[in-house]
Amino acid sequence: MTTPSTFEAAPQDRRGTVHANPGLSRTAVAGAVAGNALEFYDFVIYAFFAVYIGRAFFPIGGEFGSLLASMATFGVGFLMRPLGAILIGRFADRAGRKPAMILTVVLITVGTLGLAATPAYSTIGVAAPVIVVICRLVQGFALGGEVGPATALLIEAAPANRRGLYTSWQLASQGLAVCVGGVIGVAVSLLLSPPQLASWGWRVPFLFSLLLVPVAMYIRRKMPETLELGAKAAAPGQSNASRLSGNLRYVVLGTLVLLAGAVSSQVGNYMTTYAIQVLKLPPVLAQMSVLVGGALTFVFALVGGVVCDIWGRKVAMIVPRVALAVLIVPMFWCLTSAPGASTLLAVTAVLAALTAASATGGLVAIPELMPPQFRSTGIAITYGVGTAIFGGTTQFAVTWIIALTHSALAPAYYVVATSVVSLLATFLLPETRDKRVGT
Repeated sequence: MTTPSTFEAAPQDRRGTVHANPGLSRTAVAGAVAGNALEFYDFVIYAFFAVYIGRAFFPIGGEFGSLLASMATFGVGFLMRPLGAILIGRFADRAGRKPAMILTVVLITVGTLGLAATPAYSTIGVAAPVIVVICRLVQGFALGGEVGPATALLIEAAPANRRGLYTSWQLASQGLAVCVGGVIGVAVSLLLSPPQLASWGWRVPFLFSLLLVPVAMYIRRKMPETLELGAKAAAPGQSNASRLSGNLRYVVLGTLVLLAGAVSSQVGNYMTTYAIQVLKLPPVLAQMSVLVGGALTFVFALVGGVVCDIWGRKVAMIVPRVALAVLIVPMFWCLTSAPGASTLLAVTAVLAALTAASATGGLVAIPELMPPQFRSTGIAITYGVGTAIFGGTTQFAVTWIIALTHSALAPAYYVVATSVVSLLATFLLPETRDKRVGT
């Protein structure tokens, strides 16, 4: 079943590549980027203020105990991503990309409002952490279902020779969300005293995002529907199980390809906590690292998209990932040996830039390997499972390893190990730059 549309199937060029209707592209990109940036802002802002959230809702086991509880709750949101990926991804493949993307905005708003409004543990006791966990579950479910339809829409709306650039906006919008979160975090840290920040100031960024919900909802309601462009190629009567089994190899490889990007991204988000908790740097400087990371993610995601279109998806995936695996340990050694503004911002910048460039290649190649009737579900599963298993445990894992081993290089070693796994999976994928996306 597909959503009715007035748009006709895209024409083919001499290579048989499906071209999207040129009139769809800008509106589609704007709709996907606006909502996606808002949702990732809501989700990752929790990580930026994890220290203060831990003290407010989890006053247990000393300073590291409350932080570990806060990190575990952050990871809980990732556990719902596979379920959201499957259910909302399937909904997007049946009813259309547009209704699925409107649904995710509604769900993320509910979770964010709950986080912003929940009283601290000192006020309502054990009910506080319970409500926070529920809100994180709702956010995780929504975000798990967001990536599939948003990425599928960008792939389907793009001209054949610009699919890399158009799809790169999916990750670029995440960088934009992180960048905006960094600006607000720095502003809040500068304007409020430490007691005010710990008491109520950390709630301000969550409340700010609620003001943008009507804008995102309006833009998404005006988006075109792109499912019709590829739905005519769907095999009639094909079951969900057969679609999954027929694409299982790419689902597994895609999950392994994306896991390193998920880990690297969460290490980047963790830099705020790392700077405050491990390096003992001022909170304002820690928030500046978020701003730098977001800005570099935005820029280099788009760079990765251009590389995808010119030299191919595998070049974009492999070269930056190898560079990061080689550089990350020496960079962290320099940071821990001489912690300060220059070293913190340099490490954050390199980590964000190389992660974004590499991850963009995966986000372009994987949906290109999927048929349209499974595209949203397929990318949602690979992204949701990869981020749930690896991304969702990253901040808890490195916090625990640092506390256990007293080694400040733990995040770097974790990035190297996962990079090796992703590189092996990447070599097993075919090149998809010239692949037809309509079938």
